[in-house]
Amino acid sequence: MKGAFFSLVNRGRAGYIGFMSDHIYKKIELVGSSPDGIEKAVENAIGRAAKTIRNMRWFEVVETRGQIEEGKIAHWQVTIQVGFTLDDKD
Repeated sequence: MKGAFFSLVNRGRAGYIGFMSDHIYKKIELVGSSPDGIEKAVENAIGRAAKTIRNMRWFEVVETRGQIEEGKIAHWQVTIQVGFTLDDKD
């Protein structure tokens, strides 16, 4: 069943998590921002974290905010939780 996907409902939020066996995950919270939209804000957060955090596997958007200037959206800020696997002890 490697690579299979199952629907998961977690605290009222629906999402998808790949099949997992014997993995231990740690969750961190990141906040990304961008004037170019929500997706770019998420990409900025994950891209920066990838420079120092290994084994990132999934993310969940938990909050979205925006800044308004002169009646228009000027900036997006997105809070995400990112799950990553811990390194095995050898």
